[in-house]
Amino acid sequence: MLPLVADLSGRRVVVIGAGKIGTRKAEQLIEAGALVTLITKEVVGVVPKGLHETYLRPYQHGDLAGAYLVVAATGDNAVNDAIVFESAEANIWLNVVDDQQRSNFFFTAVHRDGEVTVSISTEGASPALAQWIRTRVREALPSNLAEVARRIRVERQAHQRAGGSTEDRSWTDRIEELVVETSDENLR
Repeated sequence: MLPLVADLSGRRVVVIGAGKIGTRKAEQLIEAGALVTLITKEVVGVVPKGLHETYLRPYQHGDLAGAYLVVAATGDNAVNDAIVFESAEANIWLNVVDDQQRSNFFFTAVHRDGEVTVSISTEGASPALAQWIRTRVREALPSNLAEVARRIRVERQAHQRAGGSTEDRSWTDRIEELVVETSDENLR
């Protein structure tokens, strides 16, 4: 497995199934900026806010046209088989929830603090374990990383504008300073 970060801003993503897992995946995708199309026979729970399109009907061949990613959360093996076939035919990335063998990407447990994203994966072995680890990592991190990231971005850009390469210096000491500075500012 190779963990990647995908920019889903403005990209069409299809989620099929609106049970507890399907709606949670749709929410995560909306938060990432995706244009989420939800296709479901019935909604179990709360429909996520910010959906691009919603179809209250069964999945049909052709529903994946133009999709960047697909999440199959139907709980119906025959329907999932059809989704797997169509996504493979169109070379669309697919996550079949609770079916690692038929998925070619997995969701991770994510902690976000501004531009800082920490992602934990167990490669599908146990989402609960990934969430447990994420909670421990979140608790161990300083609470000011969003501000540190904002400031270091500004400093790196200024360094580049002045003709320097961001590769020609170690940023570790400056990051340590910013963690302390911004932490002290939050205490005032």
